[in-house]
Amino acid sequence: MRKPPEDFISAVLEVVGSIPPGRVMAYSDVAAAIGSRAARAVGTVMSHYGSDQPWWRVVRASGHPPLDHETRALEYYRAEGTPLKWSRDGVYRVDLAVARHRP
Repeated sequence: MRKPPEDFISAVLEVVGSIPPGRVMAYSDVAAAIGSRAARAVGTVMSHYGSDQPWWRVVRASGHPPLDHETRALEYYRAEGTPLKWSRDGVYRVDLAVARHRP
């Protein structure tokens, strides 16, 4: 995959950095906030450049945390009081109806 332009990277990281504790945005929400529809490119930016940002505050459209980071993200969600929903089989997701941030 091609590297996103520097201004796109900066814009994504700025939006992610502005998400308040206990709130989240979907990848598509972050893209829309910068005037884009490139949700997958937001994911690419987060995977390569987002480790110094509150990465756990960017979730999939279903409210599920970033893949392969569910356990670590849960620690942050609990610490920040992020509203969660649990399934019977113990899988969680963020309650987007309550926790979605709209800048």
